Amino acid sequence: MAKVHPDQASTVSDESDPCSTMSNSAAGIRETFTIWMKSLVCHTNGCTVFDSNGEIVYRVENYDTKGSSEVQLMDLHGSVLFTILKKKLQICGRWNGYRGNFTGKMKEKPCFQVKKKCSIFRRSDDIACEVTVGFNKYWIVRLSGGKKLQGFKIVNFNGQVVAEVKQKQLSSGMVLGDDVLSLEVEPYIDHSLVVALVIVYGLINRKL
Repeated sequence: MAKVHPDQASTVSDESDPCSTMSNSAAGIRETFTIWMKSLVCHTNGCTVFDSNGEIVYRVENYDTKGSSEVQLMDLHGSVLFTILKKKLQICGRWNGYRGNFTGKMKEKPCFQVKKKCSIFRRSDDIACEVTVGFNKYWIVRLSGGKKLQGFKIVNFNGQVVAEVKQKQLSSGMVLGDDVLSLEVEPYIDHSLVVALVIVYGLINRKL
């Protein structure tokens, strides 16, 4: 059976600042991960993220629920890295992300917000979502010819790509199923935050 993980080295993210987008890695290289849009628990709803060594680094367990309004991104050992909540009564859809377990306190501010772009408000047909992290703005942009989930990138205010997701392709040229994705993250970007944004986009498209 062919391995689905990539061949590059992985680094550890800096979570000291709740709304930081930066990693404390000194590697300064692009990191590659593999995302399997399934839970390891009997292949139920959720997703599993592998690093370059094929080790599990992040996971989401939704079990029998699909398109849940509350999702927790965990590490391998079950520690909650982000709690993602869908805001109710939003016309186009909005999701808030909180570091760790969300306590439900009214004063607790989200680390990030993702707003689904309504078609009538889109600056471009390729822009799917607007992302706010602290004072920084990002956009989730569909790749030309890409399917809703299988091809998109996250760009900053200057249009620079900070992360990109594509359907996984092996070195032999064989393309894996549409539930196996390749995620590339630019240097010094917080990996867990990027994965959390990918999770939100998967929820928007009801892929987990």
